[in-house]
Amino acid sequence: MKKLSLYISLLCLILTTGACKNKTGGPATASSELTDDALMDTVQRRTFLYFWEGAEPNSGLAPERYHVDGVYPQNDANVVTSGGSGFGIMAILAGIDRGYVTREEGLARMERIVSFLEKADRFHGAYPHWWYGDTGKVKPFGQKDNGGDLVETAFLMQGLLAVHQYYINGNEKEKALAARIDQIWKDVDWNWYRNGDQNVLYWHWSPTYGWEMDFPIHGYNECMIMYILAAASPTHGVPAAVYHDGWAQNGAIVSPHKVEGIELHLRYQGTEAGPLFWAQYSFLGLDPVGLKDEYCPSYFHEMRNLTLVNRAYCIRNPKHYKGFGPDCWGLTASYSVDGYAAHSPNEQDDKGVISPTAALSSIVYTPEYSMQVMRHLYNMGDKVFGPFGFYDAFSETDNWYPQRYLAIDQGPIAVMIENYRTGLLWKLFMSHPDVQAGLTKLGFNTNKQDVRQK
Repeated sequence: MKKLSLYISLLCLILTTGACKNKTGGPATASSELTDDALMDTVQRRTFLYFWEGAEPNSGLAPERYHVDGVYPQNDANVVTSGGSGFGIMAILAGIDRGYVTREEGLARMERIVSFLEKADRFHGAYPHWWYGDTGKVKPFGQKDNGGDLVETAFLMQGLLAVHQYYINGNEKEKALAARIDQIWKDVDWNWYRNGDQNVLYWHWSPTYGWEMDFPIHGYNECMIMYILAAASPTHGVPAAVYHDGWAQNGAIVSPHKVEGIELHLRYQGTEAGPLFWAQYSFLGLDPVGLKDEYCPSYFHEMRNLTLVNRAYCIRNPKHYKGFGPDCWGLTASYSVDGYAAHSPNEQDDKGVISPTAALSSIVYTPEYSMQVMRHLYNMGDKVFGPFGFYDAFSETDNWYPQRYLAIDQGPIAVMIENYRTGLLWKLFMSHPDVQAGLTKLGFNTNKQDVRQK
């Protein structure tokens, strides 16, 4: 953290995009003075710093959380996250490509990360949700959740495969790193997580408690990328039937319905329309544009409509929360006024909390609407914008503005801004031959004429 104040000071001197604060603590430049590209770059740069300057020093990985006041009730400041780090290394790739750091500095960081991952606790090749960053030993996520977490592992692998493609045709050191990543990828035993060759994947396995967590995963939710990677593995690939029977439940995943007057095609687990991270986590590397299979005619348009449902609900604002509207919407899992919650567009799961990652990470689906939110939040100043970008969540109704961050929420902001600007992470991940083989195996098709709606 010692370099952070110096780095931000340098940004103040060399950037005209206003990523630093003025004497009152707010942004140095009003958003109205910035072009869309300048504002996006300001937000992307600052969010990138969470994973660069804010990284746990031994592992180079993303801390699960960062609290500006230094108060950690669970004494977990040194705990790093596997899934959030997968998002973070994609954010770092974008930062390298944009020149936020040099290619040499970026490679050194990636080498540190891979060295940690090669030695850190794994369970049949799958990583836990959390480790202690100084030792690489598992930090239990719950009493019985002290082993492999296949969903978080998939989020990490999504990022690592993008890194592999970034370096595979580089110099000798870069090619060597790509080879090490390839081995980590091939070591994940996706088949083990079928719990006895069932045609479904299980979220957890513990060396102490075995399968007692008992969480078979069905769609739709944030886990689609896990099934695609499980099918794509060249060493432990699962049969296509695991996707069709387990994830899609033999077609039961298809459930056309309307929410807020907007059409949705898929069944969302436990709700009519899930939190927005369901539209984001699987698609940080997996390009939804034109992507379709027998269960969904367009994943891009389905995720766009899920985003529009979220926005429409916030504008309707049935619980009359302060601040909700066209320039302040976005319900997803984040810190909440009563701890942590998966905020969703329904009256039971809406607690009046706006999570900036929800709208900002939706920029690939709703660019104009997401930019409205970005400008509004930026103009709110240091109430919601800090050293690593927008804070995790806030509530105007409760006058609640915690200066706290979560890796798994910051990562998608930087990654999806880059995907909107250049498609970099989509291009890298989708170029991996194993990914293409997995998509073909499961019957996916991509029609690039199905372009994004601006």
